[in-house]
Amino acid sequence: MAATNGKTKKRRVFVVDDHPVVRDGLRGVIEQQSDLMVCGEAAEAAEALANIPSAAPDLVLVDLSLAHSSGLDLLKDLVIQHPAIAIIVLSMHDEMIYADRVLRAGARGYLMKTDAERHIVTAVEALLHRQPFFSAQISETVLEGFLRSGRQTSDRAAVPRLTPREREVIQLLAEGHRNKEIAQILRISIKTVETHRNALMRKIGVKSIVELVRYAVRNHLTEA
Repeated sequence: MAATNGKTKKRRVFVVDDHPVVRDGLRGVIEQQSDLMVCGEAAEAAEALANIPSAAPDLVLVDLSLAHSSGLDLLKDLVIQHPAIAIIVLSMHDEMIYADRVLRAGARGYLMKTDAERHIVTAVEALLHRQPFFSAQISETVLEGFLRSGRQTSDRAAVPRLTPREREVIQLLAEGHRNKEIAQILRISIKTVETHRNALMRKIGVKSIVELVRYAVRNHLTEA
């Protein structure tokens, strides 16, 4: 670590999570370290993008499933607007579908919230030294996904065409949002969300949400 006047220069971390208790917990763990400090917090994407320039963090922790905005969209914006800042995504999801999207969006750290208290400092230090970090189960699913993709090819001719609304719904499902959150974001009823979801499952020929989103991500159905 760099030093100024004989003192260790603290590296700056910005936390984006819509739960105050989670932010407080992360702050407590991070600031126990002599070389780290939390330089700012935000509960949603717009607040984060507004405050990050003045906070000047070295690293940002981003919750994938923010209540009123998309953690994945925030990640993409950060990569474009602040390419020098390291980013770790925090998530409740250990499915390959989420890890794959996070990696393609530009993050090099993916940490399960259940592992955060034990591994957050290790993860932060790794990314600050330009090394990737993934929770153990994420590392396994990422490896599985790459091996599986090497054995399988998508039949592009068989991929169904989605309506604009179906694409919006599956995009939000892939970002980890639940039906109620999708209804709020799209300003439609929960019943309408369920109707679109069920239509998507019938169209693609799958029986679960995980299968639906995994298929869509692998076949690029969630990309604009």
